[in-house]
Amino acid sequence: MKTKPDKHLINVVTLGCSKNVVDSEVLLRQLDANGLKVVHNSEAGSDTVIINTCGFIHDAREESIDTILQYVQAKERGDIRNLYVMGCLSERYKADLEKEIPDVDKYFGTNDLKSIINNYKENLTGERLLTTPSHYAYLKISEGCDRQCSFCAIPLMRGKHRSKLPEQLIREAESLAAKGVRELILIAQDLTYYGIDLYRKQALADLLIQLATLRGIEWIRLHYAYPAGFPEDVLKVIREYPVICKYLDIPFQHISDPVLKKMRRGVTRRQTYDLIDKFRREIPDLTLRTTLMVGHPGEGEKEFDELIEFVRQVRFDRLGVFMYSEEEDTFGARNFTDIIPGEVKQDRLNRIMEMQQSISLELNQNKIGKELKVIIDSREGDYYVGRTEADSPEVDNEVLVRTGQELQTGDLYGVRITDANEYDLTGVL
Repeated sequence: MKTKPDKHLINVVTLGCSKNVVDSEVLLRQLDANGLKVVHNSEAGSDTVIINTCGFIHDAREESIDTILQYVQAKERGDIRNLYVMGCLSERYKADLEKEIPDVDKYFGTNDLKSIINNYKENLTGERLLTTPSHYAYLKISEGCDRQCSFCAIPLMRGKHRSKLPEQLIREAESLAAKGVRELILIAQDLTYYGIDLYRKQALADLLIQLATLRGIEWIRLHYAYPAGFPEDVLKVIREYPVICKYLDIPFQHISDPVLKKMRRGVTRRQTYDLIDKFRREIPDLTLRTTLMVGHPGEGEKEFDELIEFVRQVRFDRLGVFMYSEEEDTFGARNFTDIIPGEVKQDRLNRIMEMQQSISLELNQNKIGKELKVIIDSREGDYYVGRTEADSPEVDNEVLVRTGQELQTGDLYGVRITDANEYDLTGVL
């Protein structure tokens, strides 16, 4: 006999990036504070489902639409009664979605959180129900983006850049630390722009100094920095405060001057190489993660060869690649024609990732015999799974630790590396 959905249970389904994760966690806390039972990404029978969508690129939009349709079918079967959609896809395509998928009870945009909850509690600002493991959490320091990259639709979905007040961020970080969070992962559409709207100057370094003194926080990690106008005082702070991981996620996207110009990145090939040299001169053991894009209009074989050479020379510790896709209403869609065939883009992506695989293998093998500090995330069979300072959760390498001892999730241990492959390390206490 089919179990009836729990009429008091709300399932929040999160798609997309870590910024969406934070938004869902805030929503869950507000619902919980209003006396409602909540679950996250659950298969449990719930009466109400709220889908937090992503609209960044074509594949993400497809996943969001497929998920909406899946729950529409569940509603038609009577498995759920109420279905709501929020987030980036809903912000950007609300009118189209209301027309094409009318079975959803209501669509909300990225800034409509207070409209979802009848009794929004302002006194809970900064509080969240964590959906990550309890020892790490994302700290979103700003919303929106003022950059004008040709390929990016984020400003259309998230709006203008808005920094959170530092005192609000400190309260939020203190609350997370009190719950047992040991690692804070700072996120934004652009970390380096933090403070410009508040103080008319970049203030990321000042914020980092305040966060670095909080009791209970072991690691602070930086994601999504922007290369143009990078605030170099941040490097001094990373170097001088051990709690701040020597790790930087900075999407360079390309290296060829003609492509960078068409991308509207505000930086040149020479400036990019100089910036990386400065990073490694000031913080020799810095882990660099980057994202590149292939197939942007204007990328011929010559420009792609420059990109391949960039990867070969710089030897990034972590690297991801996207294929350009035309996003409507962006500068690129309005001004360029996407003429590079999909198979050419895929081949270029494959060639970069093959090179990166061999670089990653060599860099990992160089760690064999070294002792590294590892934070334990989980246990899988005979191994504990953890990460080093050089690894962010979900996107980077893992360390498999074999031991007969009982290890505590969220604790840090010294691990001697005994083996390595392209993306994982193996070690013993």
